[in-house]
Amino acid sequence: MKRGQGRPQRLGDLIQREVSELIRLELRDPRVGMLTITAVDVSPDLSNAKIFFTLLEKEKLEDTLHGLKRSAGFLRSQLARRIKMYTTPELRFEYDESVERGDRISRLIDAAIHPATTGRKKRK
Repeated sequence: MKRGQGRPQRLGDLIQREVSELIRLELRDPRVGMLTITAVDVSPDLSNAKIFFTLLEKEKLEDTLHGLKRSAGFLRSQLARRIKMYTTPELRFEYDESVERGDRISRLIDAAIHPATTGRKKRK
């Protein structure tokens, strides 16, 4: 699907805002802590929404993912109350590794441009 085009993209943006607010204000699962929803991809038939998120504490990823999967039904029902649609998309959560990957590539580029001193002294 092309990004930035049509109804699925607009719905994805709306779902991102609403689910972020629901998680922050109404979700009481202790496994779901501080997370950021980075993107929402909605299928062309509007039946599925894949929600990508990142965490500050990666060691809590498994617990957070389990908590989000267990809370998907609650979040979907609350979303249905907020967004008037014929059917509310099924929510699926996935960890977004693109932020980490981008940071790693940035560090590799920085290391290639500015090589670290390897402990050798420069000859005069």
